Amino acid sequence: MIAKLGIASAGFVLLLGVTWCHSQAAEDKRQEFAAHMQKAEGYLRDKQPALAIPEFQAAVAIDPENVDAQANLGVLLFFQGKAAESIPHFRAALAARKEEQQPSLAKIQGLLGMAESRTLDFADARKDMEAAFPLLQDQRFQVQLGLELVGLDTEAGDLEKAAAIVTPLRKTDPANPEVLYAAYRTYSDLAGESMLSLSLAAPDSAQMHQLLAHEDTRQGNTTAAIAQYRKAIAIDPHLPGVHFELAELLHTSTDESVKKEAEQEYRATLQENPQNEKSILRLAEIDGQKGNTEQSYQEYTKAVELNPGDADAKLGLAKTLIAMNQSDKALALLEQTVQLEPTNATAHYRLATLYRKMGRVNDSKREMDLYKKFKEMKEKLQALYKELQVQPKEIRADEQEEQ
Repeated sequence: MIAKLGIASAGFVLLLGVTWCHSQAAEDKRQEFAAHMQKAEGYLRDKQPALAIPEFQAAVAIDPENVDAQANLGVLLFFQGKAAESIPHFRAALAARKEEQQPSLAKIQGLLGMAESRTLDFADARKDMEAAFPLLQDQRFQVQLGLELVGLDTEAGDLEKAAAIVTPLRKTDPANPEVLYAAYRTYSDLAGESMLSLSLAAPDSAQMHQLLAHEDTRQGNTTAAIAQYRKAIAIDPHLPGVHFELAELLHTSTDESVKKEAEQEYRATLQENPQNEKSILRLAEIDGQKGNTEQSYQEYTKAVELNPGDADAKLGLAKTLIAMNQSDKALALLEQTVQLEPTNATAHYRLATLYRKMGRVNDSKREMDLYKKFKEMKEKLQALYKELQVQPKEIRADEQEEQ
C-alpha cells in the first residue's frame, strides 16, 4: 500500500513539474516578445524604421494575434514600398479584432486597401477603402484615402460613386488643390457622360438645347447660347429655369433694348414661379437703375424675406435704404452682408463709408482696408479668368434671330 502510494505521489510530482516547465516557457516567450516590442519602439523613437522591422517580425512570430505588432509591421512595410508584404500583416491585425467595431482600426483597413490597390487587387482595394473611409478620424489621412478611392472609382467608370466621395472631401478640406481638382474632373466627366446620354436619348428636346446653351455660355459663345435658349423655349415655354437663364445672359448686355428683353424674361420666370428670389432681386436692381426707388425697395425687401442668406439681396436693400436716408437700417444689413460674404468688396466699401459718416473712424479704416484687399483679389481673379476663358461677345439687339 505504501509502495503504491509512493508511485502515485511520484506521478503527481512529475505532472506538476511538466506544468511548471510549460508555464516557465510561456513566461520566457512573453518576456522575449516584450523585449522585441521594446526594441522596435525604441528604433521608431530614434526614427530608424528599417531597424524596427526585424524586431516587429520577431514579435509577430512569437504572438501572431497581437494587433499592435501586426499593425505596426504592416505600416512599416507599406511605407518602405513593400505593399505586397504588408498585406498579410494588415489582414492579421484586422482579423484579431473581427468581432469588434473598428473605428480605431479604420486607418489599418484604409492602408490595407491602398496596399491592395498597389498590388492591382482593385476589387478588394475598393471594398476595404469604402469600409474605412467613413470611420476615419484622421482628417489628413481621410483626404488621402478619399482621393485614392476617387481615382479607383473614376478608372472603373463609376462616376456616381466618385462624386459621392468628392462631396465630403470638399467639406473636410475645401481649400485643398488636389480635392478641388478631383472635384472638377469628376463633375466634368459626369457632365460629359450626362450630355452624351441626353444627346442619344433626346437629341432635339428642349433639355438638349438648354444643355447646349449652358455649354456655349461656359465657352463664352453668348450669341450662340441665346439662340439655343430660344430654341428650348420654342419647344417648351415652361421648361424649368430656362427663362431665368436666358434673362441672365441678356442682362449682361450694354444695349438697353436687350436689357429690356431681359426684364421680360425675369417676369416670365415669376409667372412660372412667383417665389423665384433671384428674379425678384434682378428686377429690384433694374428698378433701382431706372430710379424707381420705392419699387426697388419693395422688391429687395421681398428678396431678403425669401432668402435671408442672400448677401446680394441684403446689400441691395442696404444701398436702397441709404438712398432713402435710412442709414441706421442700412448699417445692420451691411454688417450682416459682410458676415455672410466676407470677401464682398462692395459691402466693405459701403460699410466703411457709412462708418465714416457716423464718426466711427477706426471701424471705417478697417473696412476700407478690407475693401482694398478684396478688390485687388477680385481684379487678379478677373485677369486669370480672362486668360482661361473666351470672353463673350457683346450682345446686340439685332442678334435675336435663331441661327
